[in-house]
Order: sequence, then structure tokens, then C-alpha cells
Amino acid sequence: MVNGILFLKNKIKLQLTEKKLERKIQTSGLRLKHITLFGLLLLSFVVILGFDNVYGHGVGSETFPPVDLNGKLVTLEVSSSKSDPEASDDQQISISLIDFNSKITLRDVTFLIKSERGEQFLFEQEFKADNGFIVFNFVSENTDSIILEEENGGGLFGSLLGLESRMIHVKGPKLSEGGLYKLDVTVLTADGYSQKLDEPLVFNAGISIAQTSRHDFVDPNFGEQNIHVITYYDEISNFNYDSNSKEIHFFMPFDWSQSNINQTSVVHEELVIPKKFGDLLVSGFTMYVNGIQLSQDIVNIDDFFSDGRIVHFIIYQKELQNIFDNSSNTNGMNFVVKPDRDYSHMSSVTENGQFRILVSWEPENLKSNSNAKILFDVTDIFLKNKPVATNYEFSITQNDRIIFEQNGISTDFKDQHNIVEFFIPNDVSGIVNLNFKNLDNNNLAKTTIPIVIDRITQNEISLPDWIRNNALWWSQEQIDDTTFIQGIEYMITNKIILIPQTQQETNSSQDIPSWIRNNAAWWADGQIDDKTFVQGLEFMIKVGILSV
Repeated sequence: MVNGILFLKNKIKLQLTEKKLERKIQTSGLRLKHITLFGLLLLSFVVILGFDNVYGHGVGSETFPPVDLNGKLVTLEVSSSKSDPEASDDQQISISLIDFNSKITLRDVTFLIKSERGEQFLFEQEFKADNGFIVFNFVSENTDSIILEEENGGGLFGSLLGLESRMIHVKGPKLSEGGLYKLDVTVLTADGYSQKLDEPLVFNAGISIAQTSRHDFVDPNFGEQNIHVITYYDEISNFNYDSNSKEIHFFMPFDWSQSNINQTSVVHEELVIPKKFGDLLVSGFTMYVNGIQLSQDIVNIDDFFSDGRIVHFIIYQKELQNIFDNSSNTNGMNFVVKPDRDYSHMSSVTENGQFRILVSWEPENLKSNSNAKILFDVTDIFLKNKPVATNYEFSITQNDRIIFEQNGISTDFKDQHNIVEFFIPNDVSGIVNLNFKNLDNNNLAKTTIPIVIDRITQNEISLPDWIRNNALWWSQEQIDDTTFIQGIEYMITNKIILIPQTQQETNSSQDIPSWIRNNAAWWADGQIDDKTFVQGLEFMIKVGILSV
């Protein structure tokens, strides 16, 4: 019977798609597909590939530089994969000791393995591996402590290969959710359980399994939103989105030691942003770690999904070294991600993946009852984003209402933009959609970019002039207190009146002070400014007279 094991290698999701490289090495057993007991495949031929010396602490696979063992070079390989992607979320990590030259796993190996997930200690125990490799299956269970269960018999896999007890189930809270698994591996015996090594071989591995966290918040302009953070290194915390600066902040543990940097080939983070969140459909992002700006080369934006965009940040070793050399912060990674252009520069890809639309507008803050100009470029992705001349259908809509329409042929000049000029009606405010359809007569060549009319910013005050009439009538007691209060509440809730966010101190309402009625009369008459009148509204919110 031909010998061999098929290993899944270098599970790093780089640029647009997750690239899975399979390592095929000859061993004294059969081939184990994707390092899982459920994917056994008997092959009738031998495939031996070259063995490279690439290793990377904190990625999906780690292969250590070869070391001497009784006159021959050996290396340790640690790899991660899903147990059965279609059946469960369990994660697996395999460890194998391999002859560097023959590509054959050593027999009768005794491993002393200490394992941690992030800062959580999991186990420290010796394991015997008849065929030089061992598989750990991490299972999420609500247990008070970590439980290790060894499979005896091994089912089909064990009966064919004689690998009883070599599948170790590690059970505990959140173990299937991913993160950074640290494995300190000491080789005590090799090529015979009685052949105890005078100087044990020691390897310190760090294997990352993708971990996703969802963060919900309310944006003042785009309403309820969420951002997913996918980390391929360690668990993130302290997520925050600043709607004014458009900045995303979060923290991740990281060991800022030279030895760890030397072993870490890449730190990979991803943001998944809904396409209905217009403020983050920008054409570029900049990342800062511990206050150090990283190169633009680390960023890649993937717009080839209908509901969202994925922003990849691939932080290579040279970037980590630069942060280490120039930052005094040694307590992990503080991430800041911000648009590298103003929010008015938007980007989106058509559903068929052929065209990228780049959009900006004038003025920067679009207002109701005013003239506006939309500037856009149509580029062909297959031609390296070269501007192209193609027919298009363009419209501006809000809900089911068509505000503006224009058809035409886009320009293919790099120094010219396609321009749409239109008037924003008085009753149009909030989110509107810029729709591009039927490019090049293809009904799948379409996309939508949401933008904002009458943008709300923190601490902004906006009081339409016609509200002065309401204030005047109330000050003259032509409308009663209840009618006035209900009207103000409605207008604040529906963002007709914009005032700074105000915390309510009590839920018990009281009578409206006379000075507020006086303020309303003076404001209606132009004797006091908007800010002074709004201070009265803020007071009524704090004491519970206004409920918004």
C-alpha cells in the first residue's frame, strides 16, 4: 500500500479570496485529507512536492526551520483546518514531526504539548504519536474546565492506520470560535519510544483560526448599522465607531517582543461593511496601529459581494517591525481605521463585477432646496480600472420616488468626469440613492450608492425658519402646551429639528418654565439666536418635559 498524508497548508485569506495551499508529504501511513478524520482518501500513487522553509507565527500554518536530530534534519509542521465545514464549526490543529529531506514523518514520537488560547491556559500533557503526527479537535461546550478526550479505536481512520488515541478532543467554552492558539511543543522521543532525546527539541507555535465579531450601532445619518471584524490573529475588543470622523477603533492583544515579531509573518484583519452604509463606501482606507500609520499596500477592498464589502488589512512583518521600532506602546495593538479621503469620494462595483463607479459631489454637504452636482467615473475592472466609454442609465431616488434621471455615454478620458447637475427639492432630506443601471446594455451591470442630504453631525443645530411661526403662536398662547410639545418631539425625532444629543436626567415631566416661553417669543422675533433657543429645548429634554 502506498504511503502518504495530505496536509492543508498556509490557510491565509489574502487579497480577494481565501487561498488554500495543500501540502502533500510521504509518511509511514496513508494520506489524511485536510487534516480531518472525516476526509480519508486512499490514493494509488505517490505525490511528493518540494518542502519549503516558510513558517509564520500566528497564521493558519507554521513550518519551522529544520533542526538536527541525531544527524538528520527534522522539522515540525503545525496546521489548522475545520473539522467538517458542512457539519460543524469545530476547529482542528495537527502537529507532525517530519524528516526534512525524505519528507517522511518520524515514528514513535512523544510530544509534550502546552496549549493556550489567547491568555487562557488549556492543557499541558504528553502524547505518544505512532506515526509522528497528532490531531487536536477543538469543540465548544459549556464546561467549567477544559476536558480532553482521546478517541480509542479511531473508527475507519484508526482501523486502517492503527492510530488509536491520536485524535484528541479538547472541549471547553468558545473553543470553536477561533482566535490565536499558542502551542509549546517539546519532542521527547523520536524513532522509538525508548529513544529519549538527550536534548529535547522545543518549538513555540502560534496558530490562528478566523474569529468573527459583530458590532451594532446607530449612525445619525444611516440609522442602524453593523460592522463585522474578522481577525486571523487574536480576539479583538473595545470596538467603537465615530460617526463624525468616520473612524473605526478596536484593540487586539499582541506580544511586542523581537522574538515574536521574528516569528510572525503576517497579521490579517478584515472588516465587513454593509453596502447600505454610504459613509464607508469610500475608495480607500488608512490603518494606524499604536499611532503609527501603515503603508497603503496593506489594504485591499473587495466589493464583489451584493450586500457588503470586505476590507482586508494584511500587516506584514516589515510593518510590525516598523511599529515596534517607532511606538512606545507595548500593550497590544490599538487599531484605528479611517477613510483616506473625504466621505464624498465613494466607490462601488456593479453586480456583474465588470465596472467600478467612483462618485463625488459638490458642494461637500448637500442641502435641501439647493443646486447640486454629481461627478462620477466609470472604469473597467478587467482593464485595470481604466475609464471607459459606455452607455449608462442614472437616477437619484428616495424610497420609490424618482428625484432625477439621466441617460448617457460615459467619458473615457482620465482627466474628465461625467457630470450630473440637478436641484434638490425642499422636501428631500436624509438618505437618497445614486443608481447606475444597464451599463453597456447589461442588466446585471448595476449598482447603488447611498448618500445623505442635510447631513447630521454631532452638536449640530438646524432649525428651519418656518418653525418660528410655531414658536410665535405658542408664545402667544394660540396653541396649547401639549400641541407645541408634541410638535417639537415629532420634529426632533424625524430630524426636522437638529439639536445636540442630550441625556435625559429624569422621566417625570413638569410644567414648562415661563422663561422658555419668553425665549420662544424672542427667537421668533429674531432677538435671540438659534443656540439660545435650543438651550431651552435641551433643558426640557433633560427634565423630561420633552421625550425623544
